[in-house]
Amino acid sequence: MELETVFETLNAAEAQLIRSRLEAAGIETEMDPEFDPLSVGGFSTHNGGIRIKVEPSQAAEAKAILAAGENAE
Repeated sequence: MELETVFETLNAAEAQLIRSRLEAAGIETEMDPEFDPLSVGGFSTHNGGIRIKVEPSQAAEAKAILAAGENAE
């Protein structure tokens, strides 16, 4: 099954934070790439950065959680 990207960033720490927020809400995630060998100073130089992916059935919920977090800041 193809996973859906719900978040993209060049910052490895930000990717881990987003992944943790979603997993705390019960949403299984996959980080692509899982380990970025091209990371320099915590920022990805990988083409397209780091993507957080979820099952398509959980994508809307994941996006809502992320949007709620942005609105709280």
